[in-house]
Amino acid sequence: MHPPRRRFRSLVAALCLIALSLPAVAASPAAAGPRATVAEVAAAIDKNFYDPQRAQRLAAQLRAEADSGRYDAYRDPRDLATALSERLRTEDNHFRVEWREPAKAPPGARGPGPGSAGPNTAFADAARRANYGVRALETLPGNLGYLDLRELPDIDFADAADPARRALDAALALLAGRDAVIIDLRRNGGGSPAAVGYLTSAFTARGAPVYNIFRSREGGRLRNESEAPEQWYPNPRLDVPLYLLTSARTGSAAEALAYTLQAARRATVIGETSAGAANPGGEFPLSAGYSMFVSTGSPTNPITGDNWEGRGVQPDVAVDQAQALSAAQSRALERILAQRGDGLAAAEARWILEALQTKAAPAAPADYLGQYERLRVDQQDGHLTLRDGRRPAQALTALQPDLFCLSDDPRVRVRFERAADGRVAALETQLADGRSKRYRR
Repeated sequence: MHPPRRRFRSLVAALCLIALSLPAVAASPAAAGPRATVAEVAAAIDKNFYDPQRAQRLAAQLRAEADSGRYDAYRDPRDLATALSERLRTEDNHFRVEWREPAKAPPGARGPGPGSAGPNTAFADAARRANYGVRALETLPGNLGYLDLRELPDIDFADAADPARRALDAALALLAGRDAVIIDLRRNGGGSPAAVGYLTSAFTARGAPVYNIFRSREGGRLRNESEAPEQWYPNPRLDVPLYLLTSARTGSAAEALAYTLQAARRATVIGETSAGAANPGGEFPLSAGYSMFVSTGSPTNPITGDNWEGRGVQPDVAVDQAQALSAAQSRALERILAQRGDGLAAAEARWILEALQTKAAPAAPADYLGQYERLRVDQQDGHLTLRDGRRPAQALTALQPDLFCLSDDPRVRVRFERAADGRVAALETQLADGRSKRYRR
């Protein structure tokens, strides 16, 4: 059985839900009062939270807190929403209460929470403008594929032309020829379990028992559902080295992807421990402009027998998130070197790896500045640059004394030659395949 069209909480989804409206009601925030709002929050939890026993206990606690006057001072609805969100987050990292002024709700608009027929036009347009989470896609030096994925988009498998699936398929197609793949989840706050299952199937054997099982509560009933996709990715890459980058910002569905592929021993997770928000759910409208996100399900991984709620996904290689990409590049290049002891791919990997790992101090530029036949070396913002005629200048990175590489392409090196008197007399460009050219000063 496949999961319903539920979502993990994500920043993009939250912003979309704020921008979209919930049904307008006659009551004003002042008329409703904090105690009435807390009562609605408690009722939504009691009815929808995935664990009925915990739901009942938490709802009772909230009602008791409201009766004691704990929330009476929050007359501004924004303050009350913040206070309730902070109170509830200790129970589940997905809990969130939000408010927007009911009078500003566009007529007839609906959010994508439970009870809606599906994403409305505004929500779909927001997903389109965000390119379904695909922020950047490129080939890094050494033939390493890099995908910056900012959200896991919802996929409608019943629609053969579903734009979210087409966006993911296009990204995976462009990564198909790469010798390693890096998926950057450092700024990914979550999204849809549908995309988690689909992307997992792009890197694991079809039908592999690796998918999370959700214990879900809907309509007062409990049931188990699999995160396995309704349709499998047709050409999974089972052998390509796969690296996932994480930070404390990585949440929800992004964590599900990292946790699943890590547990299956299919990917190496590099970076920082993730946010620790495991339980998906939906947005529930309340009165007076309030709404709240309630987790209606909780996953269990078939391999670990657990999930990442409250703990986060623990990286295999723990580094500061700012260094995660270079750490993944280094790991990928080291693997290429181990598999290909010689040849051009190994030579290029070696040069790129040396550039990534260099600790060379910035070189004093005075020795190098000047014209070398058609090439010119200048200084810009404290860095050396190389210009070939009218072409754009390229920054240089110091590797060793008198040895540099192009900063954006370490496969190209620049060596400065010195005469007997110690002055720089020529410049040599070198390629990993052995080709070189010399330009006199």
